[in-house]
This record gives sequence, C-alpha cells and structure tokens, in this order.
Amino acid sequence: MSNLEIGIWSFPVLLILIFLRLPIGLAMLLCGMVGTWLVTGNWNPILAKLKAETYSTFSSHSLSIIPLFLLMGQFAGLGGMSQSLFRAANSWLGHRKGGVAMAAIGACAGFGAICGSSLATAATMAQVALPELRRYGYSGALATGTLAAGGTLGILIPPSIVLVIYAILAEQNIAKLFLAAFVPGILAAIGYMIAISIYVRLYPESAGDSPRQPYRERFKAMFDVWPVLLVFFLVVGGIYFGWFTPTEAAAIGAAGTGLIALINGGLTRKTFVDSVLATAVATAMIFFIVFGASIYNGFLALSQVPQQIAAIIVESGFNPWAVLVTILLLYLVLGCVMDSLSMILLTIPIFFPIVSALDYGLGPEEFAIWFGIIVLIVVEVGLITPPVGMNLFVINSMAKDTPISATYRGVTPFVISDLVRTVMLVLFPAISLFLLRWLY
Repeated sequence: MSNLEIGIWSFPVLLILIFLRLPIGLAMLLCGMVGTWLVTGNWNPILAKLKAETYSTFSSHSLSIIPLFLLMGQFAGLGGMSQSLFRAANSWLGHRKGGVAMAAIGACAGFGAICGSSLATAATMAQVALPELRRYGYSGALATGTLAAGGTLGILIPPSIVLVIYAILAEQNIAKLFLAAFVPGILAAIGYMIAISIYVRLYPESAGDSPRQPYRERFKAMFDVWPVLLVFFLVVGGIYFGWFTPTEAAAIGAAGTGLIALINGGLTRKTFVDSVLATAVATAMIFFIVFGASIYNGFLALSQVPQQIAAIIVESGFNPWAVLVTILLLYLVLGCVMDSLSMILLTIPIFFPIVSALDYGLGPEEFAIWFGIIVLIVVEVGLITPPVGMNLFVINSMAKDTPISATYRGVTPFVISDLVRTVMLVLFPAISLFLLRWLY
C-alpha cells in the first residue's frame, strides 16, 4: 500500500473511531501515530514529534488567547451582562409578534461580542431567555430552536475562538479576520430575526404576546448595557486601532469583565475558582484536540495527501466554484458528526492548499480571509444541524419538557437562513471584504 493510500484510508478509520465515541482529539492522535509508523516504518519519528509537538503546542503564544477569551465569557456571565442584554433587547422588540425570540437573538449577538464560544453563548443565554420565552407562551420548538441558533453567533461575531484557530492554521492576521466576520455576523442576526418573523406568521400559536414597554424603561435598559459596549470597544476596538495585540486585548477583556462582575457582586471567591476551573477544563479539551490534530496533520503531510489531491484537482481542470461548493457540502456532512473546532483543525490543512491553488479572482490574503469566513459559517450551520448539532443538545438539556424532535423542527428555519446567507457570501465576496478594503 502506497503512502497516499495509507493517508486516504485514515479518513474512514478516523470517522469510525469518532462513531465509536472515542474523544476526537484522541482519535486524531492515534490515527496520526499509527499512520506515521506505517509510512516511516519505525517509531522514532513519532516519539520525536510527540516530544517537540507537545512543547510547541502548549507553549504557543498565539494559543494563549483561547483561555483568556474563555475566561472573559465566564466573567461576563457572572457580571449579569447576559441579563442586561436580554432586558434591553426585549424592551425594544418584545411587544412585536415573535419579539421575545427576536430579543433573544439580539442578546445572543451582543453576548457573542464578549464571548468567543458558541456553546457558552447558547448555555448562558438559555438560562436568561428560556424562562421568559416560556412565560409568554412560546412553543418549546421555537424557544429551543431560537436559542440554539442564537448561540452560533458566539463563534461568528468577533472575538471568535474558531477564527483564532483558523488564523493560526492559515497564517492570517487575526484582526483582519475579526473585521471580515463582523458584517456576516450582523447579517446572521438579522436573518434569524427574519426567520422568526416568517415562522410566527405561519404558526401564530407558537408565540405569545408581550406588553409594550414605555420609552423611559427602554432607555434605562439600554443604559444598563454600557459594560458590554465598553468591553467590546476595548477588546475589538483596541485590536483595530493598534492599542493592543489580540492576546493583550483578550487579557484586557478578561480583566475588565472580571472587574465588572466583582462590582456587580457576581464574582466571589467561589465563583472565581469555579470560573477558573471551567476555563481550565475547556482549555485542556481544546488544546488536546489541537495537539491530536497536529500529530494527524503531520502524518498527512508525510503521506502527501493534501499536495497530491491539490495537484490532481488543478491538473484535471475542475471548475474552482464546483470544487468550493463540494468542500462546503462536505463541511455540512461533517457537521452532523463533529464539533466545529475539530472540523477546522482536521480539514483546513487539507482543503486550504487545494482551494488556494485555484483562481477565484482574489488576492492570496483576501481569498484566505474570505474562505475562512465562509468555512466559519458552514461550521456554524453544523452546530445546529441534526442529528449531532452540539447546540441542539445543550439547549434541549436545559428544556426538559421539550422533546429533541421539537428542537429539530424549531431550528429548521434558522438552518435555511444560514444556507441562504452562505450562498450570498459565496456569490458576493465583497460582503465579507468591503470593511477590510476600506480600513486597510
């Protein structure tokens, strides 16, 4: 069996291990180690790589941004920011048909601006918005579907942990990727609100009525979200204006949200320890997946799979757009069985060299950024795509009275909205790139 064939056969083996419920990081690590042994014929390269890769991965300055963003999200939840965001959005939108669900989407977008994790955004906002949605007579399907979809805004609206990983893999500027994701993130929130509006008109019984708030209460609620705006301006604005590096901005954000949580009384000795431990557990999980992917991708490089596939596609003269659509469809399929971070780590080293060798009418940097945003959105769809959409299970576990089948049904309009937005961004790259072109 040739090295190329060994590399290709590793994919079904990896998927089988994942189906057998082996942790994804461990599955990639085992495939990478065994594959390297089959290609080289001895264990010395594997042991040397384990030694070098362990240090280089866990001591990476670029990856230090991840625990800081995770800690920022933990402190933001303790500081009452999620409640303030939901109250402000609900005061302006709640009286409309489907308005409380729209307010939940708006609050998720706001919380996503200070939390780079989709699962954390979904879980935090569900604690705040789910009781209100049920109180005003929203069906279990619409309530859980809304919160599952809203949670995906956590990885799309900057700052985003997945975008940080993509930037490292594709060797791109993190600040430019954050900027390119901003407009698609706003479009996602607007698209979800439109989906809710259409859904409640087709199924009027799925949404109840909420009283209209007086303008005095609305402006008071808006004033209460100033900590969120301050943190977002310091973190994202500080990166764009050159005040901080992304890692420094993440540290400033974590310290700022921690201070706000302390002032608001949410940060005590116990909650601080719990936040640090939760951050440590999530960071360890992410870093182990990164480590496993690094070993597996090193094996793929030895087997020449990415290079050979890229050469075959270029020499065969396939239409670049057909190749791109095929890759995006593969992401949708993988999203049914894998989490977003694992998909990015596993596929970018394979797909990026392929699409980079084709002509899409963009410069190398613009193409890398545009492709990253499209991949991020398709990965986001995977988080709410049955049967293994991670956000669906997180939200459904918090809504004990709603069957998972109802959650699947409720999330369908949001999946359709995501697919429409993906088509728009593929056809019109300027949607992602015009802010980048304007500011740079």
